[in-house]
Amino acid sequence: MKQLLEKHPLAIRWFHWINFPVLALMIWSGLWIYWANDVYRLGWGDTTLLKFFPKSFYDAFGLSFKLAKGMAWHFVLMWLFAINGLLYVLYTLFSGEWRHLLPNRHSLREAGQAVLHDLGLRRQAPPAAKYNGAQRIAYTAVVLMGLGSVLTGLAIYKPVQLGWLTQLLGGYEAARVIHFALTLGYVLFFVVHLAQVVRAGWNNFRGMVAGFEVVEAIPPAGNRPEKA
Repeated sequence: MKQLLEKHPLAIRWFHWINFPVLALMIWSGLWIYWANDVYRLGWGDTTLLKFFPKSFYDAFGLSFKLAKGMAWHFVLMWLFAINGLLYVLYTLFSGEWRHLLPNRHSLREAGQAVLHDLGLRRQAPPAAKYNGAQRIAYTAVVLMGLGSVLTGLAIYKPVQLGWLTQLLGGYEAARVIHFALTLGYVLFFVVHLAQVVRAGWNNFRGMVAGFEVVEAIPPAGNRPEKA
């Protein structure tokens, strides 16, 4: 016999589904801006192992010559991203959801167990909870990354008017590097998060869409079959 188990409150689902497209579009518009000064690479001296991003990338996705359009979209979406993030944090604080999300003293160990289990190196699953240790660490990190993106974004958007913030972050170039690195972090989070959703299956995805999961009901103690 199956029963419905409440998983995620309506507010959490709204914040999640608003944030996902807004952040994706911010990354896309950010690429229009980055095209105008795409200086970052992995390498040393005159040797380049990886360039972010080759000209063929911009040509394939039609990202060239759209600096003004990218900046307009980016700063409009920034307000949605910041307001949605602020409301999310306030909701978790006042509703008590933060207790399920913040890492605790067991989270690091549970995160290691979850990673080993996902890689097939550990048979036993991590302790059952609304969020395991890896999720607690990842979701808290994303909130801090969001704050970092807003601050570094403002620092490179208004380096004169907000000179104190730009200097606090190490200067314009340092703020831009941090902003770019955080964007790469979001992309990595997206990839891992989507892989986890696919691995967890439809029931887990339904929890974030409808707010409940379908689980096997545990029969009352008096109705359980006796062990032989």
